[in-house]
Amino acid sequence: MAQLVGNDEIEPSRIELAETGKSLRSSFRCHTSSFRNSSGVDVECASQWAEIDRLPTFERLRSSLIDEHNGSSKVDIQGKRVIDVTKLGAQERHMLVEKLIKHVEDDNLQLLQKMRRRIDKVGVELPTVVVRYNDLRVEAMCEVVRGKPLPTLWNSLKRLLLDCTMLIGLKSQEAKINIIDDFNGIIKPGRMTLLLGPPGCGKTTLLKALSGNLDKSLKVAGEVFYNGHKLEEFIPQKTSAYVSQNDLHIPELTVREALDFSARCQGVGTRAEIMAEVVKREKQARVVPDPDIDTYMKDYKHTMIVKSLLFFARRLEQLALRFPITLSNFSDGVSASRGEIIIGPTRALFMDEITNGLDSSTTYQIVASLQHLAHITDATILVALLQPAPETFDLFDDIILMAEGKIVYHGPRSHVLEFFEDCGFRCPKRKGVADFLQEVISRKDQAQYWHQAEQSWSYISVDMFSKKFKESTYGKKIDAELSQPFIKCCHKNASSFGMYSLSKWALFRACMSREWLLMRRNSFVYVFRLIQLVITASISMTVFLRNGAGIDVIHANRYLGASFYAIVVLFFDGMPELSMTVARLPIFYKQRDLCFYPAWSYAISSAILKVPLSLLAGLIWTSLTYYVIGYSPEPGRFFGQFMLLFSVHFVAISLFRFLASVFRTMDASSASASFAILFDFLFAGFIIRKTSMPTWLKWGFWVFPLSYGEVGLAVNEFLAPRWQTKLAGNTTIGDETLENRGLQFSGYFFWISLGALLGFAILFNIGFALALTFLNSPQSRAIISNEKVTQTERSEDSSNGSKKEAKLKSYKKTTSKPQKDRVVLPFEPLTLSFEDVQYYVETPLKKLQLLCDITGAIRPGVLTALMGITGAGKTTLLDVLAGRKTIGTIQGDIRIGGHPKLILLKTGGRIIYSGPLGQHSSNVIKYFEDIPGVPTIKSNYNPATWMLEVTSTSAEAGLGIDFSQVYKNSVLYKNNQALVNSLRIPPDSKELHFATCFPQNGWGQFKSCLWKQHLSYWRSPSYIFNRYMYSLIASLLYGILFWDQGRKMDNQQNLFNVLGAAFSVAFPLGIYNCKSVLPYVSTERSVLYRERFAGMYNSWAYPLAQVIP
Repeated sequence: MAQLVGNDEIEPSRIELAETGKSLRSSFRCHTSSFRNSSGVDVECASQWAEIDRLPTFERLRSSLIDEHNGSSKVDIQGKRVIDVTKLGAQERHMLVEKLIKHVEDDNLQLLQKMRRRIDKVGVELPTVVVRYNDLRVEAMCEVVRGKPLPTLWNSLKRLLLDCTMLIGLKSQEAKINIIDDFNGIIKPGRMTLLLGPPGCGKTTLLKALSGNLDKSLKVAGEVFYNGHKLEEFIPQKTSAYVSQNDLHIPELTVREALDFSARCQGVGTRAEIMAEVVKREKQARVVPDPDIDTYMKDYKHTMIVKSLLFFARRLEQLALRFPITLSNFSDGVSASRGEIIIGPTRALFMDEITNGLDSSTTYQIVASLQHLAHITDATILVALLQPAPETFDLFDDIILMAEGKIVYHGPRSHVLEFFEDCGFRCPKRKGVADFLQEVISRKDQAQYWHQAEQSWSYISVDMFSKKFKESTYGKKIDAELSQPFIKCCHKNASSFGMYSLSKWALFRACMSREWLLMRRNSFVYVFRLIQLVITASISMTVFLRNGAGIDVIHANRYLGASFYAIVVLFFDGMPELSMTVARLPIFYKQRDLCFYPAWSYAISSAILKVPLSLLAGLIWTSLTYYVIGYSPEPGRFFGQFMLLFSVHFVAISLFRFLASVFRTMDASSASASFAILFDFLFAGFIIRKTSMPTWLKWGFWVFPLSYGEVGLAVNEFLAPRWQTKLAGNTTIGDETLENRGLQFSGYFFWISLGALLGFAILFNIGFALALTFLNSPQSRAIISNEKVTQTERSEDSSNGSKKEAKLKSYKKTTSKPQKDRVVLPFEPLTLSFEDVQYYVETPLKKLQLLCDITGAIRPGVLTALMGITGAGKTTLLDVLAGRKTIGTIQGDIRIGGHPKLILLKTGGRIIYSGPLGQHSSNVIKYFEDIPGVPTIKSNYNPATWMLEVTSTSAEAGLGIDFSQVYKNSVLYKNNQALVNSLRIPPDSKELHFATCFPQNGWGQFKSCLWKQHLSYWRSPSYIFNRYMYSLIASLLYGILFWDQGRKMDNQQNLFNVLGAAFSVAFPLGIYNCKSVLPYVSTERSVLYRERFAGMYNSWAYPLAQVIP
């Protein structure tokens, strides 16, 4: 730890010691981070600490001192005041974080060091986790395929038939693949370990195996220990955190809200116990801590949000604490989806390529923060990166290099080059060590690093590297450490033995509050659905208007039709729940597997919050239509219809949510929902009456919820007093109507129907909870090509000794020769110049400027790099120059007519450098080093990362300069202006002219679009197959249900059955076809916009060609 303390910490330590010596009472020393000028404040602070020390232990853990501000000012501090940290407001917590972390790059380390010094001062040890693994092997059974066939309908049908044959006992050819083979090692606390290896070598599998998150279908051998405990003896998901490279998050939540929920579910772990012990020992030793650090540490229920700053530096500080930005931006989602996992109290972190999509500067900040956490808090951290920059690589202490499922090297980072030099390979100068390690184990690139001139190079395989490592001192040291048993009694608080961190009630409340927040965020969807319901109800009450409707058998059909239509509309109103549930399932599976909360808490909270929505939907429909249509005027029957419609709506929401949880994909869920609608629609008793159904299908009337809704509404209406007029057959109008439609039930069937609907809702919600509990996220089947299997078998035979004497190929340097048959496509070089380019977008609050005074030129034969940190405006500039922006306002002059060149943007869309790089980036380095205050670049440091670091927003604030203004005042800016002026009309330029607007004529465009649409249509097997299957099953069901109904025309009801068949055939089938085509068209539409912008075809060619397939 001493190595981490630099010159920046020496001066603050001297000031702290000086203040300590000035204190009159050694038992009440008060070190505030703000500068005190009067002894009165010290005396007051000492008395306040004395007051806190006299409190009981529980109260003392909740009490601390905080700055007393004058109003809302952050500068005018009026001393300290005692506060209950559990009652800190958002503004007070924000001001505390702002005070502790002003400059993220520096203050993260200092904050951690202050916390660790406080803990060490009273001798409290932090829990640590030592991960040991012996003879770890992971195998997978993969289906052998002969190439990857195109996703045509025929190939998909063959795949389905093969799956069917596997169900009856026949098996396809399978091969056993060793993903991880004979792994031994130790991941130690307090050290940063880097996992390197080419793609597909098994890095993700190793991280999941060590964190206890492997798929159950994999065969695992060997043992993994956490502090001597096997994975089966504790809950590894609560002890460690596996951070996936996949970004899964709820886009409706802000970054802070996502982190808040994660922190709330994961709890505080052992932080409360550690804090209690620290406070106890400080009281015994008469030690008074820094009030700001004390407040920060005691607020352990909320400082988990701030803890994320230590991981994701300035990015999460800005997102989580300052701006309510939703997770729609890529880098925001990256930060939040990974931050919500590691924000908890876990002591071991296994991170899988967490910096994908981030620039090198942000990557360095993240890894540096992780290094601070590992070194100062003794956390166990293993990070897998693909090719880190040299400065990021140097932050790690240990290296695990693996390839082909084997360990090539596992040891200190400083000795990895020495190991490979012993093997005969040397890393050249100006070559990143990480890049060298990735290439030296590759057959393609290994030869260039051979440095033993007296011997000819021969390819050294991964097996040979692995064998040499085991024979080296590093491999023997690991074996020796693994042979020593680990004492389990040590670090007993580091492992978690409980499944969840909070009580059941607390987890339920957390899920309930998040669901309520999501409902408010999706209020547009619910409001739109309610407005749609109002419009539909308005149309319905005008179509079934009571004028002219008599109380007789003929007009009774109008009331039955209106009732059935109400049921169908409210049933369909629950369908959006299907897509919303499917979209959130991946996030649920991630959080469930990490033991955030049980499935029942999520299911019950989702169900409860939909009850008011169903009540509102039923109330709107009933209030608008009941008396206008002319139902029975009794208030009791009004509320009876309202309760039935509410139940139908709630059953629909529960049903579609249940189907989404069972089938888990959008295609399968939509197909299952369509079949559910079809069966409910047909067996409800309105399309065909129950007595007209085939005898062996009458049971369907009782197993689908819509039939109970139809029975309840019919009984509620036609058993009313106004329908009790006697007819000639000594029956009432109401009884005659019910008997004609096969709904002759007694009055108590209203309550049976209502109870049945509520029972269906409860049953579907129970099924929803069970499906969430026992089903997992759908996985793709494991396949491997036949060629890969053959290659693997040959490699294994060679390594096992069947080919002990391999022919060695000498390494000969070859010089590239120009290819005589190279084809160069003819084109006309053009110059792009742009001057004073501005770009604005309209926001609800103000006009936001994304690009400001961008001037430059892109010349033929000059390679130009556009650089800038995340959010600088690089993509925006490219879109503006290419003319791809369809919204916003663009101002400036853009005209369209070998030395490397660079354009560097800063945050806010301003140029801070545009000029030549020079040899080894010498020009750009000299430009920035000549600016006063800019630190010089370190040896073997990536110039690109250095530029982004020294020009960051915090660096600008620290230096008090504006790099964009420095560039505008430089000679380089004037030279670029002169260049742009000279290139406005380049010499020998010709006027751009095209004979036609499109490369092809109208017929050629139509044929090309038709050819593409034909291939796209027949290569969408899920879409086509679901449509065909739905049509086939629906036609069979109609044929069976309406068998011989057309020949029975002896009464009015038989005619209604035939008319119902004609109506119902078009209604569900049309709805399904309309609904199923929407995702397909939506996917194609994004391609349409890109191709139309490129000028490939006219607007009429695409839709005309789309209709024909």
